[in-house]
Amino acid sequence: MVSPLPSTGVQVENHEFPPAAKPPGSTNTLFLGGAGARGLEIQGKLVKFTAIGVYLEDTAVASLSVKWKGKSREELTESVEFFRDIVTGPFEKFTRVTMILPLTGQQYSEKVSENCVAFWKSVGIYTDAEAKAIEKFIEVFKDETFPPGSSILFTQSPNGSLTISFSKDGSLPEIGNAVIENKLLSEAILESIIGKHGVSPEAKQSLATRLAESLKDNDDKVVGNGK
Repeated sequence: MVSPLPSTGVQVENHEFPPAAKPPGSTNTLFLGGAGARGLEIQGKLVKFTAIGVYLEDTAVASLSVKWKGKSREELTESVEFFRDIVTGPFEKFTRVTMILPLTGQQYSEKVSENCVAFWKSVGIYTDAEAKAIEKFIEVFKDETFPPGSSILFTQSPNGSLTISFSKDGSLPEIGNAVIENKLLSEAILESIIGKHGVSPEAKQSLATRLAESLKDNDDKVVGNGK
């Protein structure tokens, strides 16, 4: 029987994202939706800072296929709404951000916070609750340093909890360093990576390519079962 889930890992620079992972604070094993680097052009040269893998709960394929089955990878790559449906979908997500170059926790949290607040303000949903969540987010990272090969781990539950964890060696801890109960922050972390102004076009393209195939396989399986 054809599985609709991608069964291969993805290598980004020297970092391997395995085809499945059990995120901290979760009882589920998630599949690798896609992965890619985050880079910035500096003096005419693309400098890659982090490698990012996005994992999804198995139910994501059935959830996304309702609207997106039959779409090509090009159509999915260009669709802001498709990535928004991943960000807000009623399934668990796990994002692993692995350092290619060293970063401090303060550098990372301030940039992510800036992106999140800018997005909330642009859509008119920035409230005191979000401001407090951002304060807590910055506090979690305050004393952290991330040498190359270390990772920041985000587990997004469907109910809006965001579990934040750290790994120095590529392994995945069972429990997180902190949990922030704020659905908008939980979603904004992933939005900042794969959303309209997402920092990793490579990760978006990888997600669109792998999920286009999964949605097609899922549709074929359903048709084959005569449903």
